[in-house]
Amino acid sequence: MRHLVAQAGLSEQIEVDSVGTGGWHVGEAPDPRSSEVARDHGVSLAGQRARQLSDADYLEFDLILAMDGSNLRTIERQAPNLELRAEIALFMAPPRGSGGDVPDPYYGGERGFEDVYQMVLKGCNALLDDAARRLR
Repeated sequence: MRHLVAQAGLSEQIEVDSVGTGGWHVGEAPDPRSSEVARDHGVSLAGQRARQLSDADYLEFDLILAMDGSNLRTIERQAPNLELRAEIALFMAPPRGSGGDVPDPYYGGERGFEDVYQMVLKGCNALLDDAARRLR
């Protein structure tokens, strides 16, 4: 998403971040297979490090998207009880997708990371189109 936003010249208007609901990989770089697939598509993941969702994220961001239903429920459950907080939704909810989960690429065989990349790319393009329309 960050790459698409930069290509569209919207980096000053749209902030993108990626977090996990748990702290298992905090500080770690992306999985080498993710980095390889991204690099194959001209996208650099250099400098990215895992971090955990924080209470501040619910106020700082307008939208928090979960990749699957389990994480969606965790994000909703952890949300501070605040009137002004981010919209929380499933990443593949329409119009970004059919409403299903983004599968974990670790269990997708040899093509798992490529298949997930393609699914997420489609969703990110729809998300960017919507964000650009709102900025106009």
